[in-house]
Amino acid sequence: MKRTQDESQTGVAPPSLLQDRSFLGITATQFLGAFNDNLFKQLMLLLAIPPSSISASSGDRQAVATIVFSLPFILFSGYAGYLSDRYSKTRVIVLSKVAEIVVMALGLFAFLFYATSGSVGLLFVLFLMGLQSTFFGPGKYGMLPEMLPDEQLPRANGIILMTTFIAIIFGMATAGVLKKFFMDDSALVHLQAVGLWKGSAICVCIAIAGTVSSLLIRRLPPSQPDLLLKRNSLVIPNDIRRLLLADRPLLLALMASCVFWLVSGIAIQAVNSLGIVQLELDSMWTSVLAAVIGVGISIGAVIAGRLCHGRADFRIVRVGMVGMVVCLFVLSISLPGGSHLLGFYGSLVVLTLLGISAGFFAIPVQVFIQQRPPDGQKGRMIAVMNFVNFIAILFSGVLYGLFDYIVSSNEWPRAAVFAMMAAIMLPLAILYRPPSEPKPP
Repeated sequence: MKRTQDESQTGVAPPSLLQDRSFLGITATQFLGAFNDNLFKQLMLLLAIPPSSISASSGDRQAVATIVFSLPFILFSGYAGYLSDRYSKTRVIVLSKVAEIVVMALGLFAFLFYATSGSVGLLFVLFLMGLQSTFFGPGKYGMLPEMLPDEQLPRANGIILMTTFIAIIFGMATAGVLKKFFMDDSALVHLQAVGLWKGSAICVCIAIAGTVSSLLIRRLPPSQPDLLLKRNSLVIPNDIRRLLLADRPLLLALMASCVFWLVSGIAIQAVNSLGIVQLELDSMWTSVLAAVIGVGISIGAVIAGRLCHGRADFRIVRVGMVGMVVCLFVLSISLPGGSHLLGFYGSLVVLTLLGISAGFFAIPVQVFIQQRPPDGQKGRMIAVMNFVNFIAILFSGVLYGLFDYIVSSNEWPRAAVFAMMAAIMLPLAILYRPPSEPKPP
């Protein structure tokens, strides 16, 4: 690694993470971007769920929103990865943040003119949000191995993931508060949405702040400046495909990451539905219910980052997988008559534990995928990870739509969806047993 080589030549140890201006810059930029994404998405998702007083035939439209947001990652991740390796990752990040300002401004108008454009306008903005995030992701995760020594990567990933999910917490909670104060639930849907333009104006301001924070990141040289754009670069480049076929642990880690994001994609939709339909909570408290998953992931990510000791420790992954299965099963239990076993407060506790388990799962797998490829392939490897993860997230929208249909058709409690998620996660918990990486010298 360049950073390690510089240290050996100069004899000067790299600064700690919290003293590294570039790391603080990417952390702040990621935090503000995740806040914006989740504030806007949660406003849309809360609009998309019919309350318990409305017939199930009106449909839960969260699946459509999830699919629309995921499509750009599938269509453009290959090109985003090419740009991340061909040009400076810093430059790609700054330009993607400038684009976020434009997208958030369009979101403001989509809410303001909802009576004219309807949900199509919001879905178009959601697609553009996904497109912006597609180009931001490879640079964000690909630059960490380039500017940090290997032994700092687990902790750096833990901090990034922790701040990301703190942003998700605030984004979701803020969406619930804004919906409560800016929207009249008794009004027609198009009048409800128009009231949310003020919330979208906040998103524009945060996008500007994120662009400013991205300027703190030092300019990194292109990792592969002579890289040519080929047709296969738009999906999975040939050299990355060969790498995955030759490196079975890396391929299995990528597949495990897919299952994780498949379950995670279903989970947010399921929690929103559980809160509004079965627990009969309002939008604000439903957002709190969803946000505590982020609290748990933040805690789990920091603990996992410290326990990894500079390597991918898959023993932590196994603890996380078992914890996720147990928590999902407990969340699925309803009492006779349709009331939920845990209720609101019990669900808060178990959803927090679910998040902690998810953090244990995610950090070692992500560190492994970052460290394993050669330097010139890291950006495209992250892009491929985004590509397959968002195929999983898109499929989570399809699966959630199917689960919603099954639950509604059979008049089962909404919590039954969590049992279906546990069934997806269980084979991974049983079969995924990679050896841990050796400790660094």
